[in-house]
Amino acid sequence: MTYADVNGLSLAYQEHGSVGAAGDSDGDGAAAPTLILLHGGLGSGDTFEPLLPELTKARRVVTVDLQAHGRTADVDRPLRFESMADDIGALIARLGPGPVDVLGYSLGGGVALRTVIQYPALVRRLVLVSTPCRYDAFFPEVAAATGQMTAELAEMMKQAPIYQAYAQLAPRVEDWPVLVAKTGALVSSEYDWTAEAAAITAPTLLAYADADSFSPASMVEFYGLLGGGQRDAGWEGSGLPPRSPSQLAILPGTSHYDIILSPALLAAVVAFL
Repeated sequence: MTYADVNGLSLAYQEHGSVGAAGDSDGDGAAAPTLILLHGGLGSGDTFEPLLPELTKARRVVTVDLQAHGRTADVDRPLRFESMADDIGALIARLGPGPVDVLGYSLGGGVALRTVIQYPALVRRLVLVSTPCRYDAFFPEVAAATGQMTAELAEMMKQAPIYQAYAQLAPRVEDWPVLVAKTGALVSSEYDWTAEAAAITAPTLLAYADADSFSPASMVEFYGLLGGGQRDAGWEGSGLPPRSPSQLAILPGTSHYDIILSPALLAAVVAFL
């Protein structure tokens, strides 16, 4: 585990594989870019452990513990997608060489999306897993549940496996109620990044569960913003999006909570990258 001092935060990250990992992602003889993985809310970089054996075959992979999560101690600032994206932008600059590929899941997907919006030159390819581009895409009951994430709820959650995992990693276990409350405030904050998402030029894979936390219509809408789904591709591929060759994957038999471990997701990610 390594720590990077970025924006007043000691950001914990771990490198897997190596800079010179053998993959040739574009057929030009060059090693594949570094892949950065960003976890979901209340999780840590360890979320991705089951995926690492396959992902590290061809590249260096960096798992990050976002602000107040995992091994990264909290600081006196709220959780915001924009500020956490600043942290990732600073980390990418530190890691070198760039640009890099970024995969974000759920809350980490929001951070990944803001990273490519705020630092487009630093991201080569983007994978967003169970991530919308606007707050009102969430089903009403999901939005209502996130509003109940408070410090009081944190005490009740101490019996849950997610707390047990946090307690094993956190530098200050007593910060658990703060993390839950800050996460609740973050995921309850309304946002609409449709205009900024429409300007993304990095090839993007949108991956969703067929029983996700938002409607399939919102998934297709996001894909349309990236230039996808506008016409038939044609047998020779002339109808593929010319601006941003992005992809949409809706994985059967999965939910927002188990999609990250789906073999179908791993296969789609490897093929896309």
